[in-house]
Amino acid sequence: MDRVGGVWLLWKRLKQYLEYRGRKLPPVYREGLHVPLLGAALQFLSDPLKMARRAQDVHGDIFTVYVLGKRLTFMCGPDAQENFCRARDDELSQQQAYKFSVPLFGPGVVYDADLEKRTEQIKFVTNSLHTTAIGQYVPMMVDEAEKYFASWGDEGVVDIYTALAELIILTASRCLMGPEIRSELHKEVSELYAILDKGCTPISFFAPYFPIPAHFRRDKARRQMVALFQKVIEKRRKENKRYNDVLQVYMDATYKNGDKLPAHEVTGLLIALLFAGQHTSSVTSSWTGLYMLDNKKDIIPKLVEEQKKVGKVIDHEAIKNMSLLHATVSEALRMQPPLIFVMREVLQDRQFKDYTIPKGDVIFLSPSLSGRRPDVWTNPDSFDPFRFLEPREEHRKFSHGWLGFGGGRHRCLGEHFAYVQIKTIWAYLLRNFEMEAVGPLPSPNYEALVVGPKHPCLIRYVRRKLPID
Repeated sequence: MDRVGGVWLLWKRLKQYLEYRGRKLPPVYREGLHVPLLGAALQFLSDPLKMARRAQDVHGDIFTVYVLGKRLTFMCGPDAQENFCRARDDELSQQQAYKFSVPLFGPGVVYDADLEKRTEQIKFVTNSLHTTAIGQYVPMMVDEAEKYFASWGDEGVVDIYTALAELIILTASRCLMGPEIRSELHKEVSELYAILDKGCTPISFFAPYFPIPAHFRRDKARRQMVALFQKVIEKRRKENKRYNDVLQVYMDATYKNGDKLPAHEVTGLLIALLFAGQHTSSVTSSWTGLYMLDNKKDIIPKLVEEQKKVGKVIDHEAIKNMSLLHATVSEALRMQPPLIFVMREVLQDRQFKDYTIPKGDVIFLSPSLSGRRPDVWTNPDSFDPFRFLEPREEHRKFSHGWLGFGGGRHRCLGEHFAYVQIKTIWAYLLRNFEMEAVGPLPSPNYEALVVGPKHPCLIRYVRRKLPID
């Protein structure tokens, strides 16, 4: 098989050489033992970010790596990010790059839908996350925070990453999936979601239907999730009940041809939204707290003072005025982005400076690399939320210097929801608890697809006798 694979790969590269002769392709990065077909698979799968950093040191801001017969082309820096983010869908394809998500979300949903249908589905998601809708979700978020933190004693030590992951999925159940899921089916949905999550492995990116136990469990869990939501949808319609949640938005949505979304598409969009937000919000809210406590003397008093200024009630208006807390979340996101890569497949040969990126390549951008560039950020390895505030505003130095929530036509739709959710939680914690870190700042766990801090992430808390208001 190695010999057959090697011959096939050699033929493929020869064909490409003849097709692109006279044009400058990105340099190819190789290290260690280079096995045909495997390429740099071992290095990429074990620690893709370290490999990308090593390659960038050798080749600069554009290079190609062969992994399992695929050409992965990495582009770095503000110019590369602008080139990427301004591309049309017929130039760079999300759909092809994210095919691994199709078994998670199901048939006909997002990356398994044609462009017209996917555009309509994105509008449904946008409608569920617009400013007015999010304003209605804030009281639910506060209520969930109050209930969750009521279980904490007057003082203690907790793993903040574990705690916030629990709270955020409770909040998601309440705001996205509705009261039926939150009050009656939360445990079942959480367990199914956990199985779906574990079914998204590194090998899934290259072979999403490869017959492994994690994929079998994933497929079964999605079918069970669809059946569960089918019952909830049918019950709502039978009893003519309506709620202010994302599930209701998707139930009411209609395609241009007049069709309603079937239950499996409603469920798929909810799963997609939960995947896009649950992990990333858990990770970013945890890093926000860990960094602010690691820099407690410099930042905590100023954050507490801001809470005193914005008023007694945590509502949408107050959250909009928490500029320092917003900057603190952004700085945590810059230093430790939960998604270390975003991807697109090249549908047409693409020019970048004097390079030609061939059709069929998968382009990788790295928020992790872009967040630590000294040509964009002052002292990029230092935690400094004030870089996002006037008069500095370093994130505005380049049009595409920062990839916190992506950019261009495919900028993350959940950005506003994520900021509101994270700021609500930390506004509540700052008002009701005094906190300090236990031990050093954790290191990131690059073994996961969504990169969070390694456990333990311990903090010590003491409940305030008189909450800040």
